[in-house]
Amino acid sequence: MEEINRFNVRVYALWIHDGKLLILKEPYVDEILYKFPGGGVEYGEGLIEALQRELKEELNLELQKAEHFYTQETFVRSKFRSNEQILTIYYTIQVKNPLEIEIRETRIEKLIWKPLDKLTVEDVNLPVDKIVMQKLITMF
Repeated sequence: MEEINRFNVRVYALWIHDGKLLILKEPYVDEILYKFPGGGVEYGEGLIEALQRELKEELNLELQKAEHFYTQETFVRSKFRSNEQILTIYYTIQVKNPLEIEIRETRIEKLIWKPLDKLTVEDVNLPVDKIVMQKLITMF
């Protein structure tokens, strides 16, 4: 196994709108990901700045409010780059322009609005997303 020599810091948005949670369907490498909106923090960026940028780039959304929800506590090696250790931070969000949502990132295949009372851990497929989904399920 390749030695880890890099961190990959990721931020994700948990957007609940009209009693539903937004999940993205996104092909990546050789599989289909079901994941939350967000992505990698770039050098020189703060976490909220990165979240704002990702939401704008992916979905044309403007962040109004973000509240910390969860920070990954366990070691996770990147599934896609074996020399990277992943660190993920999740925020519940509110947006200024919910009606202006549009897919801007060409990799995103579909927006899935999952009712809160129908959430399951299987709705997402990345390891830390599953932990976060379980926490959400216990809240709703």
